[in-house]
Amino acid sequence: MRRLVDRALLTACLVTSIWLGALAAQQAIGAPSFVTRYCLEVVRNAAWIGVLFIILGINLSPKKSNTPTQYWLGMSIIAVLAVMLVAGFTRSFTDEPLISGQWLLLGQISVSLAGLVMLEQVWRNATGYKRSNIRYLCLGIGAFYIYDFFLYSDALLFNKISAPFWDARGAVNTICAPLVALTMVNTRKQPIDVQISRQFVFHTSALVFAGLYLLIMSAGGYYINTAGGSWSEALLIIFFFSSTIILVLLGSSAWLRARLMVFISQHFFNYKYDYREEWLSITRLLTALDSDEALEKRIIRVMSNLVESHAGALWLRDEDNSFSAKAFWNMGEIKFDKIDVSSELIEFLSQGDWVVNLKEYQIDPTRYHLMEIPDCIWNTKKPWLVVPLFVRESLFGFVLIAEPIAKIELNWENYDLLKIVARQAGGYLALLQTQDRLSESKQFEAVNRTSAFMVHDLKTIIAQLSLLVNNAERHKTNPVFIDDMIRTTEHALKKMNHLLVQIRNPVTKDEITQFDLVALIKEVIANESKREPHPSFSGESSAISITADRDKLKSVFVHLIQNAQDATDKTGDVSVSVKRSAGWVVVFVQDTGCGMTDEFIKGQLFKPFESTKGLTGMGIGVYQSREYIRKLGGSVDVTSQVGVGTCFTIKIPIVGAAVPAPGFSNMKAVNQ
Repeated sequence: MRRLVDRALLTACLVTSIWLGALAAQQAIGAPSFVTRYCLEVVRNAAWIGVLFIILGINLSPKKSNTPTQYWLGMSIIAVLAVMLVAGFTRSFTDEPLISGQWLLLGQISVSLAGLVMLEQVWRNATGYKRSNIRYLCLGIGAFYIYDFFLYSDALLFNKISAPFWDARGAVNTICAPLVALTMVNTRKQPIDVQISRQFVFHTSALVFAGLYLLIMSAGGYYINTAGGSWSEALLIIFFFSSTIILVLLGSSAWLRARLMVFISQHFFNYKYDYREEWLSITRLLTALDSDEALEKRIIRVMSNLVESHAGALWLRDEDNSFSAKAFWNMGEIKFDKIDVSSELIEFLSQGDWVVNLKEYQIDPTRYHLMEIPDCIWNTKKPWLVVPLFVRESLFGFVLIAEPIAKIELNWENYDLLKIVARQAGGYLALLQTQDRLSESKQFEAVNRTSAFMVHDLKTIIAQLSLLVNNAERHKTNPVFIDDMIRTTEHALKKMNHLLVQIRNPVTKDEITQFDLVALIKEVIANESKREPHPSFSGESSAISITADRDKLKSVFVHLIQNAQDATDKTGDVSVSVKRSAGWVVVFVQDTGCGMTDEFIKGQLFKPFESTKGLTGMGIGVYQSREYIRKLGGSVDVTSQVGVGTCFTIKIPIVGAAVPAPGFSNMKAVNQ
């Protein structure tokens, strides 16, 4: 690299010396011709452009260039120089030039701007002590390129080359020569080493736009001056004033700078990430079968690590069509975590695949159209990013990532990678839920197979009880005892026959009737008062009419009250209260028992075949109760604290009341 730079500098200096000699000879003896001097100037420009190419590491081979864009930029500059050289050379053979003088002037201006652009990048991308090795080079090359820019801009504007400018040109280049010589001496001690950064085209674009702006200004001013007539001076003032305002507005636009920087990063540089490696690494982490960590926590950890964070939480859509926190990683759990599906945050995430940066939101909420962020998000530990999880085009959940320990600046590539991983994670979570449902279906199938054996046993019991009833009259000795035995046996027989029908035909139609819910609950409390602790009743005493299968709803309250009694000591309290609200009747079944953990409530309570009673319980009672209440259009919520107690809240619609249906609001989608 050092040797290549030295050779390029030496070549450029030799060509410049020959060109300066030609200028001096022309002044002294009138030779060489204009064509020779012009072609030497083009070669001089090409030599110095080559020096800057080598310093910046721009390779003209498409296979070795840093990016295709850099390759085509370099080739464009070479093409302009080649066209200028050919156009100048052919002027000596033909009276009709291939390119007019104005186009040649534009070519000179473009080459000067290109040289200044690359020179600016050489200086900007040389760090620390390395700038001391190139400051003379930058000053020397910059001086004659700036001089050429003003010389040819003036010539284009006034349609002739200024004699004072032209006469002083040789002296200016001679003054710059010692600066280049000092650079060649310094490179013996420290080689020139420059790395192209992502700011290359960004800062370069400022100079390019400045050059284009000056050209447009010059062309506009020239046109107004020649065609404006008596209004030319006033039109010139208006034109330059308007142009200055436009330049200030464009230069101060943060949106324009941000968009330009993203465009440059996408098209001028290799990507920050090796997406193939990232994809394979993340897939290995998410599909690790030997990991004891739940998939939900692994997803939080993987996505947090992408942005150097070490904490996060995961919200997923639940059966109530709301979003609740399902997992936490290095973040304390929150009590009230449910987010309604109609909230502004959920609608924003659903309608646009956009990562919400809460730090940006705090600085300027208008960037997110002043949407409301739920309190449960702010109540977490240092909330930072909200990344949506999509399955196809439906919002499946979102990951909340906490603020990292060290400050990190995010760009478009960080956000793209987060969204890519979120899509993959959403697919794995959906697959896991589908697998859980399939597993539940298989467990129910196993229960159905077991029921066949139960039917056989029940048939035997029924046959025995039938024989006992048929022969009771013949063998009774104590009429009172025998009569009571017969009544009990007949009652058992009816219950077993009913159970047999249910087992043989589990899919039966509900016997829907209208009845008083308060009377039903009081009846259940009276029947369950044979056990301790005795349940108590409070609240609404007047009749509340609902429509349901009375036996099935009775089974729901029997199960909940019995569970409360099982979880509570005999000295504890079990209470049932009824309240009426707009369109609903709300029943609270509360106890002072052992309580349940939040983890058990979220992960196991409403899952079939998950029971705290060991082998004595099948774990389907609470599941069946909730499913039937949902079938009625109601809901079941649970709050519990270990050592304090549990409260089941059952909401059922009242007959004839208009109940608002849950769903999305009509807020307009916000796409950024």
